[in-house]
Amino acid sequence: MPNLTIAERIIQELLRTTLPLDDDELARRLEIQPRQTINQACRRLEQSRQVRRYIGPSGKIVNELVGGSLPAGTVVEHAVLPEPAAGDSATQRRAEGVMLSLLGERLGKTLRPRRFALPDGVRVEVDGADEDLTLLVEAWAHQGPPKAAQKHKVLADAMRLLFVASTLPVPPRMVLCLSDGEATRHFTTARSWAATALRTFDIRVEVVELPAELRSEIVAAQQRQYR
Repeated sequence: MPNLTIAERIIQELLRTTLPLDDDELARRLEIQPRQTINQACRRLEQSRQVRRYIGPSGKIVNELVGGSLPAGTVVEHAVLPEPAAGDSATQRRAEGVMLSLLGERLGKTLRPRRFALPDGVRVEVDGADEDLTLLVEAWAHQGPPKAAQKHKVLADAMRLLFVASTLPVPPRMVLCLSDGEATRHFTTARSWAATALRTFDIRVEVVELPAELRSEIVAAQQRQYR
């Protein structure tokens, strides 16, 4: 399966064998060197409670899936998507691309659009993800307080993050990236169920400031839409 992370490949192999495997055996089966790479990935899986590590009959530490096995559908195919062409989705998409770039610089990640293909053929896209799928991001460049339908749009983005995160072997961080304080308030400091829900599900809201010229273009585009 293409584009799987090392952690995903480990989960897949443990699912396939249904037997506890030590780090050396995983490294041999997956043809990954150095062995320390497998050790580090397995330790992270243990920290996220995906894998249990204990001393096996041979005296080596083995890795076993928590609960015995996980649904096969938890391992999905994914692919990096090309960046939108200039003018492809007008000002909004261009601004969201800038936001992802700025957020990536802040967090030390390279964020690119990514499409996930589930075993049943369903496909879902997120605005940005890093190479190792440790971070999933949805971006929204709106300026000013959101209208009711726009609030629903942002919450749909949050649901997308939760859904994609649930298909990955190692839980990623989830971020809603916005670019305006007024647009953000309903989802952060307001006494709203939306803000409480985002905190409950550990979906962070990050605000990045757009360049003044691009911000003006967004405001102008919104004004045309509202006429």
